[in-house]
Amino acid sequence: MSKLTAQEIKAFVPARDYAESKAFYSDMGFTMASDMGDVAYFHVGNCSFLLQDFYQQALAENLMMHLLVDDARAWYAAVQQADLAGKYRVRLSELLEQPWGMLDFTLTDPSGVLWRVGQNL
Repeated sequence: MSKLTAQEIKAFVPARDYAESKAFYSDMGFTMASDMGDVAYFHVGNCSFLLQDFYQQALAENLMMHLLVDDARAWYAAVQQADLAGKYRVRLSELLEQPWGMLDFTLTDPSGVLWRVGQNL
């Protein structure tokens, strides 16, 4: 049997308001590398996702993204400094040390997608 290889995996993240979501992710710290009009490619470091100009409430509100970072405190401070919760009317949790060995926080995007941003302890 041959060895299977892969280069990358990306999620398609739905956007209720495509323009607002693009602004949100840029403000969150992601770089928008391309925008084809209905799909935008975002990345930070080696982590990336595709934002799609498509919205289905059940999909958005049941999608969770996990971003593993080197410094959750720095990300949390950046999210607070950008006032994402106030500017986009989204939920931001406290930064907590979890029993499963992570320091993390959660943030919803404007479409209801839940992001868990954390670092291994």
